[in-house]
Amino acid sequence: MSTTTTPDRLNGLPRAELVEQLLACLDIPRWAADIADQRPFADADAIYRAADAAAPALTREEIDQALAAHPRIGDRVQGSDTSSKFSRSEQAGVGDDAELARALREGNEAYERRFGHVYLVCASGRSGAELLEILHSRLDNEPETELRIVEDELRKIARLRLAKVIEG
Repeated sequence: MSTTTTPDRLNGLPRAELVEQLLACLDIPRWAADIADQRPFADADAIYRAADAAAPALTREEIDQALAAHPRIGDRVQGSDTSSKFSRSEQAGVGDDAELARALREGNEAYERRFGHVYLVCASGRSGAELLEILHSRLDNEPETELRIVEDELRKIARLRLAKVIEG
């Protein structure tokens, strides 16, 4: 059993390795670098504060970059990298229902036509039916409203993933 505390473990990582782990949480290099540059961390709360301070507002370019790292809701996520593992875990509630998969695929396509980017929602702990319902409820949003929602969802996902990185 390791006696190294979370802050000590993260504080001791080579900067490049820490940044790589942070990019799996939110694929925005500025965000990851800002957090890494806040080391040393006194405790887990300090890590969360650094993450919050690094992303008070995201640019459209940053949002687009972060979205590019996320698979469509309902797609089977391939890959063994940390981000893919996170996505598979987060979308576990989608299940294997063929009708639901078809409805999600059609919903994703309608969403992407409307907004020009992938539908993003913090899927962790939600069923496929719930994710589809949320998708449909957001289709009537104005593009700027939806962009702000996506930004908030990116932050939620990043925080959940950051907890996994902190827990090691």
